[in-house]
Amino acid sequence: MRVPRSRGAVSGFLLILLGAWGALVPFFGPYFDYSYGTDQSWHWTTARFWLEVLPGAGAVLGGLLLLVSAHRIAASFGAWLAAASGAWFVLGQTFAPVLHVGNIGQPLSTENSGRIGAQLGYFYGLGVVILFLAAFALGRMAVVGVRDVLAAERADELARQQEMDRTATRDDGVLADGEDRLAGDRVADERLRDDRTGRLGDDDRTRRLGEPAADGTATGRYEPDRPYESQGGPDQPTTRYDSGMVGSDYGSSEYESRPGSTGRYPHHQAPDDDER
Repeated sequence: MRVPRSRGAVSGFLLILLGAWGALVPFFGPYFDYSYGTDQSWHWTTARFWLEVLPGAGAVLGGLLLLVSAHRIAASFGAWLAAASGAWFVLGQTFAPVLHVGNIGQPLSTENSGRIGAQLGYFYGLGVVILFLAAFALGRMAVVGVRDVLAAERADELARQQEMDRTATRDDGVLADGEDRLAGDRVADERLRDDRTGRLGDDDRTRRLGEPAADGTATGRYEPDRPYESQGGPDQPTTRYDSGMVGSDYGSSEYESRPGSTGRYPHHQAPDDDER
């Protein structure tokens, strides 16, 4: 349905000029002794609106549509509007008494040539030329030429290319978002792994040095140069060490009170010389 703008450009431009002439000549014509109905310039009447200004404006609008439109239907509508305006220039005075739109009057020139010129320039000749140009434009719009087919193919190809470009851009954006999220997850995993590795390394170093770990638990490492009361944590039982015994000293008062007792259970005590 698309047509080249040049198809109706010339006809549209001429219709704009003729329509402007038909709508404005009643107002500035008296300056040049070219008047119809009255010799007063810029004199407004109802008859002038219906018989001159209105069809002139219709021709201007139709020519403008033909000039700028690249769509066949819009350009054809402009041509039909201009054709109707030209026909009204020709037939308006005939239907004016029936429609009660007023009387436009007669040419004021006293010469025959002046009267003929006013009738042609104001109504009949102007309307015929506008109608001819509009019909010519309609004929051109009805023809489907090779240029129209090529223009339609180019328009379809351009539309497909634009759609492909939009699709590719959208896909690239989705892919870029996915890659960004993947990179962010990878960085987060590396940071978590580094944090865990660093925390474990601190705990190992703390245990090797015999200090409390990061979680506050005691390592239980024996250090001879420190009092045995401080070997464990605050919540752990104290482990006592003695070079002369094996195991733990249970601190039983029964054996500690016996003479010669070493404070150890019998099975921990060394046998007497007689028993050996």
